[in-house]
Amino acid sequence: MSEDTLILLASNSPRRRELIALGNWSFRVSVSDVDESQHVGESSERYVLRLAEAKARASLAGAGSAQVIVAADTAVIFDGSIYGKPRDAADAVQILKKLRAHTHQVYTGLAVIKVGTGQLLTDLCVTDVPMRNYTDAEIDAYVGTGDPLDKAGAYAIQHLQFQPVAGMSGCFASVMGLPMCHLVRVLARMDISPNADVPGNCQASLHYQCPVSASILRGAPFGSLLGRSHN
Repeated sequence: MSEDTLILLASNSPRRRELIALGNWSFRVSVSDVDESQHVGESSERYVLRLAEAKARASLAGAGSAQVIVAADTAVIFDGSIYGKPRDAADAVQILKKLRAHTHQVYTGLAVIKVGTGQLLTDLCVTDVPMRNYTDAEIDAYVGTGDPLDKAGAYAIQHLQFQPVAGMSGCFASVMGLPMCHLVRVLARMDISPNADVPGNCQASLHYQCPVSASILRGAPFGSLLGRSHN
């Protein structure tokens, strides 16, 4: 792996690869394999931040001293339960039925390690996601595509045919798996700037007029109505 590569993305997710490319940084994928079991009594916030950090640290062995490791973990939270990737098609159907016509939260934890100094910074994005009242037939058709099987909560917010979400007022990119404005502000603390207009590129790519990007980049605190972000 070349030392000229600035960022090691500790994820094999095609969605995260698409999103991080919006910053026009040089990057490579460094796949990390970690145990994603939830610890007893562990909060949703702690769960995603712990896994994001574990993924980042698992990629340290193959990193160069001038590089930065970026890792993220995303979980769907509803009615006090964490929903990761479904076990199988039947599980995907049951998850989608539970989420239907309700609002859940998507927690995405972000961990960034500056390899040369060992500096670790983390951030958290919490997004309210209202699901539409889709039919059983729509669920069956969507699950039949196989798309939900590798996604937390058994859905992709960006899926053009299923379109599971009724409306959004938070970070769309975070629900996809990588909150880009959070990443920009974390990297800024490491004196690393994007080589592109990340908010503009993100909104154009996702066809979404984001109401929270400015507040996130200003450092809005966790629990705020705009962005519900934490650093």
